Amino acid sequence: MNYDPNCNRCDRLSDYLSLSKKKYPDYLCKPVPAFGDKNINLLIVGLAPGLHGANKTGRPFTGDHAGIILYETLFRHGFSNKSYSEKQGDGLKLNNCRITNAVKCLPPLNKPVPSEIKNCNQFLKCEMESLESRTILLALGTIAHNAILTALNLTKTKFKFAHAARHELPNELILYDSYHCSRYNTQTKRLTTEMFNNVFLLIKKEIGD
Repeated sequence: MNYDPNCNRCDRLSDYLSLSKKKYPDYLCKPVPAFGDKNINLLIVGLAPGLHGANKTGRPFTGDHAGIILYETLFRHGFSNKSYSEKQGDGLKLNNCRITNAVKCLPPLNKPVPSEIKNCNQFLKCEMESLESRTILLALGTIAHNAILTALNLTKTKFKFAHAARHELPNELILYDSYHCSRYNTQTKRLTTEMFNNVFLLIKKEIGD
């Protein structure tokens, strides 16, 4: 199973979702499923849903600042039919691409603890089991990078995170890294639009489009 809408393995996250639902009754406040195509050349792995983003809308990187640069970049490189993601039912479709998160549930302060990342890793592992060889994984941030390696039973010291790094994985998957497109990273210029765009240029060249 690559997604359980009723998962309650993490007490802290379950309690936080319950509190969020009381405060924001119109929000989803449940584990957020992946979004995009089934047969893909690119799987993007983020960190976790944001309070007023995916936790509200039920779609990864939708409704908050983090999704702005991501969906603009996906559109620029032909991975989506729109440059923005507003809400479910807005007509957005992804092409040859799917987006998921290392942790499916909203964490307090956007910071999941190691046990929560571990509990959710089985879902990420299941998502990757059906990928064809030479499929590209794009990790947005160190936590996503490490979660991918854990799901594939790979040693983290052999594949160190670095922005725009490329890793050939033993199972014939290819891992690219990028700084996370969070508000903090984009506003402090740790991640610029040009830097993010360059990662996708490398990915597009790899795919052969």
